[in-house]
Amino acid sequence: MSDHPTIALIGPGAIGTTIAAVLHDAGRTPLLCGRTAHPELRLRYDEGETVVPGPVFTDPSVITRPADLVFVAVKTTQNSDSAGWLRALCDENTVVCALQNGVEQKAQLEPLVSGATVLPSVVWFPAQREPDASVWLRAKPRLTLPDAPQAQRVVEALRDTRCAVELSEDFATVAWRKLLQNAVAGLMVLANRRAGMFRREDVSELALAYLREGLTVARAEGAKLNDDVAQEILANFQRAPVDLGTSILADRQADRPMEWDIRNGVIQRYGRKHGIAVPISDVVV
Repeated sequence: MSDHPTIALIGPGAIGTTIAAVLHDAGRTPLLCGRTAHPELRLRYDEGETVVPGPVFTDPSVITRPADLVFVAVKTTQNSDSAGWLRALCDENTVVCALQNGVEQKAQLEPLVSGATVLPSVVWFPAQREPDASVWLRAKPRLTLPDAPQAQRVVEALRDTRCAVELSEDFATVAWRKLLQNAVAGLMVLANRRAGMFRREDVSELALAYLREGLTVARAEGAKLNDDVAQEILANFQRAPVDLGTSILADRQADRPMEWDIRNGVIQRYGRKHGIAVPISDVVV
């Protein structure tokens, strides 16, 4: 790897635009790769706006050599569509940081990355695409990564940016906690409602029961989560702005493929693997 590592980003949606913008502000603008040739990316936040100059490249044949670090910010439903980019951008020396949902990031991406190291992450910030194609960042961006040597490449890339990076020695526990948050957000899809719905007593009772069901499965998979986690996740939704949405709700409303299996079906699948009854998941999925 050179003294100035090359960075690429696949998928300049809400999460991808956020990471591209914080890198650009630090003088580390990544190569932008996607399906649509945007001339620039725009991130809005409380303090102002960052404009990341394009173009967004749409043809993997323009890539002449692998990158040192590749951020993958496409939805998991688009992984196969990103295979061409991953072949062009990756070799055995590349670190691929998956900015994706779920607890199966490595298993899904490793067949596509030409021997590169796949580093899973947990993304802890709400960002949403606006009608004018800009992205609105609604909280300070933060990532959690496993405490592994390869994570240092991401830490260095994001050093002194507005995106905090935390390393966890028990990444599985962190990832399952985020999975539970994503799973209960799926109730917004079924109701076609935003976060304000969790302030209703009947919805709160269902959400709490669903979270406890998922918590049992998470523990069977080795996550060290206490009984309070379900109530804490629900409380976060109840405190959220009533108009707060979620990416899977936006996908439903736009009639796009949804990450239903990776966010919700996974609880049912792993429940059956461990012989755990998951009656709410059986109905939800």
